[in-house]
Amino acid sequence: MVINMATIIVKHSVEDFDAWKPYYDDHEDTRREYGLQEARLFRLADDPNEIVMVAEWDTAENAQKFVEESDLKDVMAEAGVVGEPEIMFLDEIEAARGTPAA
Repeated sequence: MVINMATIIVKHSVEDFDAWKPYYDDHEDTRREYGLQEARLFRLADDPNEIVMVAEWDTAENAQKFVEESDLKDVMAEAGVVGEPEIMFLDEIEAARGTPAA
């Protein structure tokens, strides 16, 4: 069975993480409607207002539709995203597994 999962990375700055986070949480249902399978949220260690989300989507087409057709841009503006987000669509070419410690 071939799995056609797609990964996107979204990186952007926010005015205030604590003010931004409820908007992110409230947008979960919309992400799921567009095929989100799993997401991990990060902040840069030296800048808590620099956010990185790594998300797995059911298809690359649905990930693209979410970015282009959903209310994402409006929600980002309301939430205090500063500047233009950097959005990267990735194709996985290999997965590496760590080796167990001796």
